[in-house]
Amino acid sequence: MAVRFRGDDGAFVDTTLRRLPVEEVLAGRPVREFRSWQGRRHYSGWYWSATTGGHVVYESRLELARILLADQDPTVVAIAAQPFLLEGVDGDRKRRHVPDLLLAHKDGTLTVVDVKAAARVADPKVAAQFAWTRAVCERHGFGFEVWTGADAVLVENLRFLAGYRRPATIATELVPAVIDAAVVPVAISALERRLGLSVPQWLVRPVILHLLWRSWLVADLSRVLGGDTLVSAEVVA
Repeated sequence: MAVRFRGDDGAFVDTTLRRLPVEEVLAGRPVREFRSWQGRRHYSGWYWSATTGGHVVYESRLELARILLADQDPTVVAIAAQPFLLEGVDGDRKRRHVPDLLLAHKDGTLTVVDVKAAARVADPKVAAQFAWTRAVCERHGFGFEVWTGADAVLVENLRFLAGYRRPATIATELVPAVIDAAVVPVAISALERRLGLSVPQWLVRPVILHLLWRSWLVADLSRVLGGDTLVSAEVVA
């Protein structure tokens, strides 16, 4: 299975999937450049990832949503967008395909992700492309995922929490106190009031939201976040 990727110097590298230098791919550049033009239907751009400490490209808001989920997922340690070009034979035809994402996980596994609107997944051409990609990935030890979206409330909560993903935006010295105060489930507003007795209350909420982003505090993110949302401390590995 032929593969082409781009290193961090921008140069293209040709290899095979079996011999793919995954670390170079994860540290490299998107294999396909995207361009913007007036009237373009897709919303594209660059997202700063707390996981990678760098920017990840996306070509649609749906791709951005999947990147948000990956960036907030504590089991994901690296994210690469448009990581490589796959080229191979599928029956009597030759296929070329650039997956949307490559995710590396703490346990050493890798997941190739294709993002597609739910309405398009049933298209025979799309389904055939994904079936081929899945088979290729499984033969070479990669996981494969077709992602069509997630619960709207969850995604919007993550969009909001992402505003607090940078440690530089919070009073990091308050992190231990917030975690200690949330050993048992407590409402966000009550947690703010409790800690606000000893420190400025306006410093507390950003820390709570940052810890929710990092999963050091946990809450039911399928419900709209608010002052009455219960949070509790998660044991940090």
